[in-house]
Amino acid sequence: MPSRYSARELLDRTLDAGSFVSWDTAPIDVGPGAQYAAELAAARERSGCDEAVVTGEGRLRGRRVAVIACEFSFLAGSIGVAAAERLVVAIERATAEGLPLLGAPASGGTRMQEGTVAFLAMVKISAAIAAHKAAGLPYLVYLRHPTTGGVLASWGSQGHVTVAEPGALIGFLGPRVYEALYERPFPEGVQVAENLYRSGLVDAVLEPEDVPAIAERAFNVLLAHGEGLPPAPEPAAAEIPDVPAWESITRSRRPDRPGVRRLLRHAATDVVRLNGTGDGETDPGLLLALARFGGAPCVLLGQDRARQTVERPLGPAALREARRGMRMARELRLPLVTVIDTPGAALSKDAEERGMAGQIARCLAELVTLEAPTVSVLLGQGTGGGALALVPADRVISAQHGWLSPLPPEGASAIVYRTTKRAAELAERQGVRSAELHANGIVDRIVPELPDAADEPVAFCERMGAALRYELTALLAADPADRRAARHGRYRRLGL
Repeated sequence: MPSRYSARELLDRTLDAGSFVSWDTAPIDVGPGAQYAAELAAARERSGCDEAVVTGEGRLRGRRVAVIACEFSFLAGSIGVAAAERLVVAIERATAEGLPLLGAPASGGTRMQEGTVAFLAMVKISAAIAAHKAAGLPYLVYLRHPTTGGVLASWGSQGHVTVAEPGALIGFLGPRVYEALYERPFPEGVQVAENLYRSGLVDAVLEPEDVPAIAERAFNVLLAHGEGLPPAPEPAAAEIPDVPAWESITRSRRPDRPGVRRLLRHAATDVVRLNGTGDGETDPGLLLALARFGGAPCVLLGQDRARQTVERPLGPAALREARRGMRMARELRLPLVTVIDTPGAALSKDAEERGMAGQIARCLAELVTLEAPTVSVLLGQGTGGGALALVPADRVISAQHGWLSPLPPEGASAIVYRTTKRAAELAERQGVRSAELHANGIVDRIVPELPDAADEPVAFCERMGAALRYELTALLAADPADRRAARHGRYRRLGL
C-alpha cells in the first residue's frame, strides 16, 4: 500500500523549489451545525490546512503552471461546497490567465456531512474543467492514493493525460462501502493503478518524482502551437525509381522494416506515450502519443506493425483509441498525424459484435471534418478498412514502398480470378503503389527508400521526420478555412 503524503509534500516533489504561490483565500462559510463545525476545526488542526484542497501556481521545470491538489488528511480529501468553490475559482483563474493545469486528487469523494448540495458541486467543477479544455489549454491529472467516488467521476477523469501513483487505490466505489452494502469484499486487485493501466484507463503509473518529466514533455507539445514556429525547409525532391507494385508490397512486409515506434525514436522529440481509449479498452496494434517533429507539435496515432499479429489483428478498440487522439487534437487545436501500417483490420465475430464497421465510419467522419491540421503517413502496408479509417488528411505522405488497397492483393485476386496466384498482376492494375497514388492525387509527397527502409532504418526515419516537420509547419501557418475547404475538395473530386 503506498504511503500517503500531504498536498504540500506533493507540490514540493513536483514543482521547482520555492516556486509555489497559493491562490487560496478563506473558505466560504457553509453554516455548519455544531457537530460538523467541530469536525472542521479538528480537521484544520490535524492537517494544518483550512480546507481539503490546495490551489495555486508554481513553476514546473521553468514553466508557469496552475495546480489543484487534495489534502487527504482533511476529512479524507472530501469535497464539500467550500472546497468545490475553491477548486472552481482556481480553474477559472488558470483559464483566464492561459495556464496549463495540473490536478492531483486524493479523496474519498463527496463530503457526506453536506449531502446532496456537495454532491452536485461536482457539476460545476466538471464544467470549469470543460471550459478550460475548450479554451485549448492542457489539463494533466495525477491520481493519488486513494481517489474514489465523485472526485474520480468528475475532475479525476477529465485529463488529457492521466498518470497514477504506483499501488494507488482508484475506483468509483470505495471497497469499504462496497463491503458494507453487499456484505462481501470487492474483488482484489481491480481498483489498483496498475490494473487501470492494463485496462487502458490511465496513461502511465509513476512516482511523484517522475511526474515533472512527463508533464514537461506533454506541455512542450500541448503548448507549442501557441509559441510560433519558423518555417521548416522543404525536403529536396528525389528521383523515385520505377519499382513494380509487387516488389513494393513484398518489401513492405519485411519483418525488420521500421514502424511507428522507430519513427518516433529516431525522428521525434518530447514523445509522451498515451495508453488506451480512456474508456476501459486498449489494443496493442494502435500507438497513441504526443510528439514533436522539429518544433512542430502533434497528436500521433499510428498502427504498430510490431504489435499486430494473426492472433490479434487491429480491432475496434484500436479505432476507438484513435478517436481519443482525434478528440485531443480537436480540443487542444493541435495537428494530428496518422500513421498507416497494417495488413488489415480484424475479421472476426468479436470485431463484428464490437462495431468494427461503425468505428471505421466514425473515424472517417471525424478526420474529414476535424478542424485541426491533419497529415497522414503511409508507412508500409495499407490494407482495407483499417487503413481507410486513418487516410483522410490535409496532406498525405507515403514511403516509397508504402501502398494502399481495398484488400490484400491475394484477397483481391481471389475475388476477381478465384485464385490468389494473380495477386501481383492485380496489384499492378489496381494502382496501389506510391507512384500511382501520387499521380492520382491521393498522395502529396513520397519519401524515398534507398533502396529499402529496412536496410537504412535510421536514415529513412530521419527523412520521414523531416517531411513531417515541413508539412506540419506549413499547415500550422495556413488559413484554417482554406485548409479545410481544400481537404474537402480533395476527396470530393477524387477519381473524377
